[in-house]
Amino acid sequence: MATTIKKPSGASPDTGERREKRRDVQGTGRLTAVLLSPVFLVLALVVGYPVLAAFRESLYQHKEGLDSSGFVVSGDTFSGLDNYTAIFSGDNAHVFWNAFWNTTFFTVAQVGIETVLGVAMALIMQRAFRGKGLIRASVLVPWAIPTAVSGLLWRWVFQADGIANSVIGQKVLWTTEGFHAKVAVIIADTWKTAPFIGLLVLAGLQMIPREVYEAAKVDGASALQQFRSITLPLVKPALMVAVLFRLLDTLRMFDLPFILIGAHKESVETLSMLALYEASNLRYGLGAAYATVLFLYIAVIAYVFVKLLGADIIGQARETRKADAKKPLLRRMKVSS
Repeated sequence: MATTIKKPSGASPDTGERREKRRDVQGTGRLTAVLLSPVFLVLALVVGYPVLAAFRESLYQHKEGLDSSGFVVSGDTFSGLDNYTAIFSGDNAHVFWNAFWNTTFFTVAQVGIETVLGVAMALIMQRAFRGKGLIRASVLVPWAIPTAVSGLLWRWVFQADGIANSVIGQKVLWTTEGFHAKVAVIIADTWKTAPFIGLLVLAGLQMIPREVYEAAKVDGASALQQFRSITLPLVKPALMVAVLFRLLDTLRMFDLPFILIGAHKESVETLSMLALYEASNLRYGLGAAYATVLFLYIAVIAYVFVKLLGADIIGQARETRKADAKKPLLRRMKVSS
């Protein structure tokens, strides 16, 4: 005689499985938190504390005066948002806006040119030809040179009797005020950092299966169509990460224009240079305010870039890339059937 075992009323058949999964998830979460805690601690010390300290410093002003006995006294006094008001609408507001537009111009121009050249370099380095390894190694040389050394090198190139004027056959004072100073900075920075984008894009290109291009050739796609429909979509994650890094690096650019052109040059003065100039003159509150504004500007640009342009900085596009890679093959199979 068969007997049946009744389950308690209200109990779901997979209640035990759900509990086990919940325990596994909780255990994994605790382990992840423990393993990442040193990283968060280091970030709090080297990033969080300096940002908060700079913001606090930006709320104070260093003042000197005479006390009731006629002695000189000095100290920091709380001024609230007076430093920020002085930046945006004070007597020296034009200095800030000039540095702001210089920073933005350098970022747009340099990153745009470097992206185009970097993608072209990656496409060339990807092709199979004799001496490919030597070419890839030589591309690393400009990027490996320290920025200070690179600035001195290009300062020698752009001097009045330098190579640049010899090539163009004119006497241009590259390191003086004017638009030509901006051009000199853009050329020097592009020479140095375009290989960085090229190498990251090359790493993305090598992840694309060759079968995808072979299927596209069978479908009759031209080289331009392959580049637009296959190469760019599949290399987008690596390209977006490279562009994001270059955006953040260029927005805080300081050393190259400072060494190549010089200090206190309105044509190339950036927000980082303004912050250093104010701090060097013991106006720490105003310098911290410049640094805080620059930090917020960089944070906004990074957020907009990641959210609107879909920069894949955590590998979320991996599955999408695999699915996109299969589309030409599936299309070819449908046509053949």
